[in-house]
Amino acid sequence: MHLPKTSLFGGLVVCSVVAVLAAGCGGSKKSASTTTTAATTTSAAATGTTKVVVVKKAAALVPAKEKSKTLIVAADATYAPNEFIGSNGKTVVGWDPELAQALAQALGVKMKVVNATFATIIPGLQSGKYDIGMSSFSDTKAREKVVDFVTYFTAGTSFYVKAHGGPNIQTLADLCGHSVSVETGTTQLDDATGQNKKCKSGGKPGVTVHAYPDQNAANLAISSGRAQVGMADSPVAAYIVKQSHGQFKLSGKSYNNAPYGIALPKGNGMAKPIQTALKALIADGTYMKILQKWGVQAGAINNPQINAAVS
Repeated sequence: MHLPKTSLFGGLVVCSVVAVLAAGCGGSKKSASTTTTAATTTSAAATGTTKVVVVKKAAALVPAKEKSKTLIVAADATYAPNEFIGSNGKTVVGWDPELAQALAQALGVKMKVVNATFATIIPGLQSGKYDIGMSSFSDTKAREKVVDFVTYFTAGTSFYVKAHGGPNIQTLADLCGHSVSVETGTTQLDDATGQNKKCKSGGKPGVTVHAYPDQNAANLAISSGRAQVGMADSPVAAYIVKQSHGQFKLSGKSYNNAPYGIALPKGNGMAKPIQTALKALIADGTYMKILQKWGVQAGAINNPQINAAVS
């Protein structure tokens, strides 16, 4: 995945590593003032994306005001393999940035992918700082009240623990009496907090929830023993385990599979053109090539929809 050679679990955690260890994209990440860590234009050459021709019927739908500028795509680059900082320490890489660039080419527009704290992306879309949020957002009804979504992937939440001595967690109910490490603002934080209440109301020990501003810190809490269980989006959790060189393992099966959505300012007219372009990329095989390159093809969809939240 073109990660830095630095260990994912060493004392110093590299941004791309952080992405690998980042979890809960599907989650409802934070909502404070936006902070941009790194901003780079992710070109087709840089990402290795196959050259895509303009999809005329999609390009014709792009509002004039969006055609006249470079669209800023915000991603929390701590969530590998979805989005993370590349080995040069600057460029945002992963399958989300590659798909964003393919969509830009199909739409005949320019896009620039920037690194932003997850919780700040939706507020940034509302304020006009960003034009697109492509950061493993779960499409939820609550989020649809403030942004529009075009679905493009399906993922659930997975548990991961230390490979040796970690607890056997099969479901949320098994979290009772355990400590959990999650990223702030994610659906995983909501799930763990909600389970804590259920455990206590059922007369069982509660869940000790540790929330961290990024996934790197959340992973470090597990490797250092401060927490026993990690929770993250299924493709991210699988990647964390793979990159841990035997330190972590998945526990149980993923739950609550739901669509990822490309987030857009409410009613700005970009949902339909992006949906049309994405359908074309699915039809010509570009979409699947990108997912296969990063080993996440299990989450592929074939019918992107606008605002298709199920919960």
